[in-house]
Amino acid sequence: MFDVLITGGTIVDGTGKPGYRADLGIVGEKIDAIGDLSQAQARRYIDATGHVVSPGFIDAHVHSDAVLLIDGQHPQGLRQGITTEILGQDGLSYVPSSPENYRMYNHYLSGILGRAPDDLDMSSVTAFKANYHHKTAINIVTNVAHGALRVEACGMYDVPMVGDRLDHAKRLVREGMEQGAVGLATGMSYHPQAWSDTEELIELCKVVAEFDGVYTTHLRDVNPDRGFGGGGVPEALEIGRRSGVKVHFSHTRTAVNTAGQVAELMEQFDEAKDEVDLTLELYPYPTGSSFMLSSMPSQAHNGGPAEIIERLQDADERAVIVAHIEASGKRVVREFVYSHMPLTPELEGLTVPTLSERRGKSFGEVTIDLLLENDLEVGFWGVPPGDINDWKQVSRDAVELLSRTDYMVGSDSIHVGGHPHPRAWGTFPRFLGRLRRQFPIMSLESMVQRMTDNAARRFGLTGRGRLEKDYFADIVVFDADRIIDTATYDDPRQYPIGIPFVIVNGQVAVDQERCTGVMAGQAIP
Repeated sequence: MFDVLITGGTIVDGTGKPGYRADLGIVGEKIDAIGDLSQAQARRYIDATGHVVSPGFIDAHVHSDAVLLIDGQHPQGLRQGITTEILGQDGLSYVPSSPENYRMYNHYLSGILGRAPDDLDMSSVTAFKANYHHKTAINIVTNVAHGALRVEACGMYDVPMVGDRLDHAKRLVREGMEQGAVGLATGMSYHPQAWSDTEELIELCKVVAEFDGVYTTHLRDVNPDRGFGGGGVPEALEIGRRSGVKVHFSHTRTAVNTAGQVAELMEQFDEAKDEVDLTLELYPYPTGSSFMLSSMPSQAHNGGPAEIIERLQDADERAVIVAHIEASGKRVVREFVYSHMPLTPELEGLTVPTLSERRGKSFGEVTIDLLLENDLEVGFWGVPPGDINDWKQVSRDAVELLSRTDYMVGSDSIHVGGHPHPRAWGTFPRFLGRLRRQFPIMSLESMVQRMTDNAARRFGLTGRGRLEKDYFADIVVFDADRIIDTATYDDPRQYPIGIPFVIVNGQVAVDQERCTGVMAGQAIP
């Protein structure tokens, strides 16, 4: 007797092999049988005739660390077919944190993550995982977050991590890896991560390498003088060479100014393949999103939120910060949309020029005002290109990049705010539906493999990412002809079409496109 029996579907097992017709039986948390099960009995039957049955999708890069603690049902991820999310990305997360540092960093990160409850234990990977285990509808995986790690070792200050500080940080990384972290994640556009140098990261990654873990990096573009080769790809590759760690590159894609230049983008990576074990990931949109604190000059982040607010209220320091914001063509541009401002929600969805004109102030001054008005909790996303041909080329590039065997999918989703980026609702069905059909570069089976097995193998998620006997029953049933994203930049909170069933650890989490409320998610591996 099966607990769940899925009949009549086409099995796309996550390996990239051609799909085949078969039934699939689940007992408890795991897949018990695949084949002709027409004579079998079950407590629950799911008719998948005309549909694909695939492993649950694994989001290799997502910023749902706080959102899952606030609403564990997480329908915006679950209804995309996502059954596992890898947290701690860009180093923008909470583990490891003492209670005091957690409260401070929780406030600091609120523009990108939202505000998690202040009374949680984030002191270790074990404690972090306990906050999610069987309390969410999806599985979670975590990295040691470089930001939290640096706060624990150095405080929220621009000081070198050497001597006792470095020894302390290395002990924390070791403990985290022993407790089930899959690696160390950093974001070198953000603080305190950007106060590090290459030598610090090499030393930390030597510990990660001992556990066969992964160094996940959002590349340095702040304090480039502290990075080998000026930061960016050269620094990350040097860290891989000298520490022996596996390196995973976050959201590596073309943009409007590099559209069509896939070969040029990949040249550095391909040349390093013999020296560094590397993988990459991307999302299928032409612009990204972030939080407004990241626009400030490096020295302005010293001390954390309380000291930042004091600086923004001081006329002289405010003038310096405004000048930096307005001179920065890389981290802050004029054409973006405010997406998350919980204390002034009526302003969400407005562009910078619009709000600047309304208030009769420069965009730098408006940015500071909004940070103060919202207790630093401000998010934004970039306006998509006006030229549809540019957008189309970037989309085609995304599919071409995903066709490489070293790529996987990371939504980079930021879920907070009244007007979030559409990738938080549409990344996986956009690839699997809209773009797969528009740009027939990849087979369905290959695309599913990139969304499932690639991430499971890379991050050591045992028993996940494939449909095989004794694997965990994380499963998506979708209509290959109908699946499509509906979330748009102007109307982002829209669920996809064509994904009627999602199963997590053997329990039906989405039933006929409705979330069931089951919290079967586990903290893995």
